[in-house]
Amino acid sequence: MISKEEIIKLEEIAYELRKSVIKMLAHAKSGHSAGSLGMADIFAALYFKFLNVNPKNPHELNRDRLILSNGHICPVLYTALAYKGFFPMEELLTFRQLNSRLQGHPHNESLPGIENSSGPLGQGISFGVGVAINSKISKLNYSTFILGSDGELNEGQSWEAIMYAGANKLGRLILIIDKNNIQISGKTSDVLNTEPLNEKFESFGWYVLEINGNNMEEICLAISKSMTIISKPVVIIANTIPGFGVDFMEYKFEWHGKPPTDKEAELALISLEKKYNNEKK
Repeated sequence: MISKEEIIKLEEIAYELRKSVIKMLAHAKSGHSAGSLGMADIFAALYFKFLNVNPKNPHELNRDRLILSNGHICPVLYTALAYKGFFPMEELLTFRQLNSRLQGHPHNESLPGIENSSGPLGQGISFGVGVAINSKISKLNYSTFILGSDGELNEGQSWEAIMYAGANKLGRLILIIDKNNIQISGKTSDVLNTEPLNEKFESFGWYVLEINGNNMEEICLAISKSMTIISKPVVIIANTIPGFGVDFMEYKFEWHGKPPTDKEAELALISLEKKYNNEKK
């Protein structure tokens, strides 16, 4: 069970992650807003409740692995790692700067806590399946979490990996899909509709959970459930709001790869605070 106190604390962390994302993007004048804000709740839950990771020993053999496939939402990954203690918080404002360790897409040799380099969409699921296979054949005791997006399911390579994982009953493999219904050029349903996702994953031998990806209690219950299933891979289809918490960004595909201006960042932080305080009541 997840206590109410834990939920409140994780919601507070997600709020802080979102604030840092806005500040990073505005300072860099570059980066991806919508998905980074939409996924903050899931990153808060993973890093501050579920993942077995240790900033003091980031290469521990049995650590859980988090594979970020949609690498453009790395601002929220970087903020989670910094808040967890993998590197200094003040380094966040070097995002996308010359010679910074915080590149525009994550590089696994640049920062502790980053398990894979990502940028080309559709490759992370394949990578994560390989990581899960390593756990199985090496008799290690870790879980593999893959974070990906609904848009990158347009890539055929994703489905090859999904079919392989299901056919080989890869346990302790958990794919979380950010189903925010947008991508850089419009709505996913208009660009290339991949529905029905639930039925497709079930037909390939996956255990399917679908949640509100911006509801902390649903997130925690789904992750808890997924970690008990070891006979097959699990997919959590997380319905999220792109740009969550910033009223002028929510649901708009135009904010997929757009940073806020300094003025927009001020307004965004006000919007985040208002939404957070309203939800606490």
